[in-house]
Amino acid sequence: MMRISKLIKMIKNDFPRIVFMGSPDFAVATLKELIENKKNVVGVVTVPDKPAGRGQKIQPSPVKVFAQKYNIPVLQPESLKDPEFINTLKNNFKPDIQVVVAFRILPEEVWSLPPLGTFNLHASLLPQYRGAAPINWAIINGEKETGVTTFFINNGIDSGNILLQEKVTIGENETAGELEEKLKIIGARLVIKTLDGIINNEIIPIKQETLIDNNILKKAPKIYKNDCKIDWSWNINYIYNFIRGLNPEPTAWCYWVSKNDQIMVKIYKAEKIFINHNTPFGTIESDGKKIIRISANDGYIEIKALQLPGKKVLNVEEFLRGFKNISNYKAI
Repeated sequence: MMRISKLIKMIKNDFPRIVFMGSPDFAVATLKELIENKKNVVGVVTVPDKPAGRGQKIQPSPVKVFAQKYNIPVLQPESLKDPEFINTLKNNFKPDIQVVVAFRILPEEVWSLPPLGTFNLHASLLPQYRGAAPINWAIINGEKETGVTTFFINNGIDSGNILLQEKVTIGENETAGELEEKLKIIGARLVIKTLDGIINNEIIPIKQETLIDNNILKKAPKIYKNDCKIDWSWNINYIYNFIRGLNPEPTAWCYWVSKNDQIMVKIYKAEKIFINHNTPFGTIESDGKKIIRISANDGYIEIKALQLPGKKVLNVEEFLRGFKNISNYKAI
């Protein structure tokens, strides 16, 4: 790859051609920031349109919808190794630099293409919480601080040289959805700083290996439905963090079972009550009007908002108006 300082001299009069890669709402904030800062976004790469929602209608990604408003060309390859896609990227879009936010793993022939490199925005303070779900896992693990990181992509997963970072405090009751809203704005601004820093040759990349203490790394793997089931023998701090770390999605859940029934219940909001008790884990207690609480290892989790299959999310008072004989059930 050409030395950055030499390349900058070649393109100093024209801002580099940028290709943006991303798909979900989280990525839209960065694309919006790039456009508002008048950066030269010559193309967007995103996922193919796919079924979504109850009706399973074919829907474009949020990034595609946003890009089309500004008449930015969009590529939607099924495979990132498709020769036709790579040829179009190389010969039509001709990127000087690529910016990636919440996208798929790129093959080397894609990330190594632009002379200024390809960098990614990650929603954690790398090297901690590498993986697909850093926001969720930071909250589940009870972290008090997280942040955003920009780094050059390499052949590893979230392991390339760090460019810039910004720290963020996690509120004691903050949910994953609320934290994501903060991080996507802070991250978008960090991308602009990173882009300008690369162009002006003002950033010295840092190897992640130099930031690893005692080889202890916390990971952030993708979270599947079965990973979201609550174990009522856990302590209430962990259950509470688990619920808010999975809110609004993929959402913590458990089964409520009786002699003749079993239903899956999603739990969106809760409070924790520290109290010594001898009640079996998963026992459901309710006044039938405003309170539902479930026993756990060192206290109770008081439910504040929940959802039954096929129904909307309800607060407890609304829920109890239509759900009778709750004391016949146990949470498992």
